[in-house]
Amino acid sequence: MNKFGKLMYRFKKTVIIIWIAIIAVFGIYATKLPSVLSGNGFEFNGEYKQTRQILDDDFAQPKSSIIVLFEKEKNVNKADWEKFITDSLKKAGDIPAVESVVSPFEQQGMSKENHAYGVLTFEKESGSLGETINKLRSVLKDKDGMKVLITGEPVIVKDLNQASQEDLAKAEMIGLPIALIVLVLAFGSLVAASIPIIVGILSITITMGIVYFFSYSFDLTIFILNIVPMIGLALSIDFALLFINRFKEEIDRSSVEEAVITTVATAGRSIIFSASCVFIGLLGLMFIEIDIFRNVALGGMTVVFVAALSAITFLPALLALLGRRIHSLKVLKLKSDNQGIWSKFAHLVMKRPVIMAGLALFILITALIPVKNMNVTVPGIDALPPTYEARLAYDTYEDVFIKKEKSNENKVALIIETDDNMLDEPNNLKKAQVALEKIKDNKDVELVESVFSLSGISDVNQFVMGLSQPNSPLAPLATQFISGNKMLVNVYLKDSLSTGEKREWVRKWMDKDLGVKAYYGGSIKFEQEIFDEIFKQTPKGLALILVSTFLILMIAFRSLLIPIKAIIMNILSLSATFGIVVWIFQEGHLGIDPVSITLMLPVFVFSLVFGLSMDYEVFLISRIHEIYLETKDNHRATLVGLISTSKIITSAAAIMIVVTGAFAFTGVTPVKQMGVGIALAIFIDATIIRMVLVPSLMKLFGDWNWWLFGMKQKLTEK
Repeated sequence: MNKFGKLMYRFKKTVIIIWIAIIAVFGIYATKLPSVLSGNGFEFNGEYKQTRQILDDDFAQPKSSIIVLFEKEKNVNKADWEKFITDSLKKAGDIPAVESVVSPFEQQGMSKENHAYGVLTFEKESGSLGETINKLRSVLKDKDGMKVLITGEPVIVKDLNQASQEDLAKAEMIGLPIALIVLVLAFGSLVAASIPIIVGILSITITMGIVYFFSYSFDLTIFILNIVPMIGLALSIDFALLFINRFKEEIDRSSVEEAVITTVATAGRSIIFSASCVFIGLLGLMFIEIDIFRNVALGGMTVVFVAALSAITFLPALLALLGRRIHSLKVLKLKSDNQGIWSKFAHLVMKRPVIMAGLALFILITALIPVKNMNVTVPGIDALPPTYEARLAYDTYEDVFIKKEKSNENKVALIIETDDNMLDEPNNLKKAQVALEKIKDNKDVELVESVFSLSGISDVNQFVMGLSQPNSPLAPLATQFISGNKMLVNVYLKDSLSTGEKREWVRKWMDKDLGVKAYYGGSIKFEQEIFDEIFKQTPKGLALILVSTFLILMIAFRSLLIPIKAIIMNILSLSATFGIVVWIFQEGHLGIDPVSITLMLPVFVFSLVFGLSMDYEVFLISRIHEIYLETKDNHRATLVGLISTSKIITSAAAIMIVVTGAFAFTGVTPVKQMGVGIALAIFIDATIIRMVLVPSLMKLFGDWNWWLFGMKQKLTEK
């Protein structure tokens, strides 16, 4: 690292020119990133996808559809109302991408009092209909006393994309100015305070440009617009803060060249270890074969790599050029770290380690109690802010037209397949009927919707005879629900069942022998596959994170005890974080309406924060280790290390909390929960863990902290 520091100083101008060229190139592609994002990222190659394909191929169900919802005031007459609906649907139908239009005047149940709806079908996937939705919104206009709204998966996807971009802008407007204030308080000068912001923006822009090219190989979720800046800005500023703080210390007692070299060798080394922990934490997500987790892993690992690379190359080159001008534009006179509140607090912790450790553990254990009640769900329409058209229209559509027992949340799409060619023959229909009777008799089933129940004919021979008549009224029903040797059946589970019980129902019935082949689909099957994949693969990612983190910290500090303590304390602090998140969101405190925890939150926050929190662990223990190698005095090393790093760790944590916590004021529910979760985790880690529990345990364990199978710590000369 000393040699690397010398290179950065020697070629400082070249390094900066290279970085300027990189940001110029990738900045162009960063602006194109929103155009290649689509969907919420919950895509998985399982039976649900197979069933969806059968519905497309055999039952001619469209790849996507949009609901056109009409509302009128009571005083609007019938003729005007019908003309408004007809004209609106005609305009919509004239748009080239629209495959077909279903009018409320063509089918029963699509019109009720002051509401009606039509359906537009498409042979394109939801994520590719952005321009079509814009055209629809331009041609569908309200009229006196009458409104027209559009909703459905394509509209929800587009609105989520828009909401994510607006949330990002809002979070940046909140986070960046406050982060700058914290940096000014930490450094005292505007020049030093502005550099971490510059490095953060540089890292995010380059990363988003790189991520654009991932779209050629991966389907990218819209949530990547929030996740990459959230991770990148917080981490880049954090790295820069730690680096600049050490540079300012060194430049006061040495030349600019020596200050750069020493800073790269100390803070730069810490950044590499920290970034490695974060990188591996995100790498653990790659085991889960669901788009959103792999998206976040790829985007997160990229931004971590870029942030670390910029911190150990661009930053030292820039500081080498600035030199002592880093102190320019002073606005505050800073006190020495050896005086004041941090010194008093450090002495208190070291004087009463048992009491302080006990108090910290009591707070953490109390906070984690609500975790046992955590209810996680896949984010859906409720992820959108309530003010968005797609959300408003969908809520109205469900309230007016969908009976609670026939809600999509209770529906399992079942396809029955026989071995013979045609299912509308008596023998095959009998097999299907026997299978359906087994399902219908189940206590958890509310309703089974099939050709038998909808036609009102339960006798198979009678149904076949009726179907064989010329112009049979059963023909449209058979066309809709029977195709070759396959039959479509809608099974509705009881609304009183929890989401977990519904998923368990699907798991159980997948293993049952119905006498015919069965394919399961619908939102319940979709969630069951997503949950099962996460719970199956998470232990692998967890093992990678824990083992790799242990080895990295063991190598970094030549200690067995320090990595074990770090891992246990991280798990404890993250559990406390999840407990508080459940208390706020699921139990509905602090003015929040009760809502389930988004499925990705526990996995993301653990993978991300487990690595991020090691940032402070590495920085604090690195300084303690550095002093211990000079003095061989564990008490003094811990005390001095705590005093010298308390202010900068607090400042770094404050910035991380501000940048990630700013997303708490956004509208997309999963992003809001992520912002709060990460901010809480960082707050707990930087205060209770790093400032209280770590030094208390360092004091209590003494020289055992530095034991590694009898290997001696090599002392450094002062």
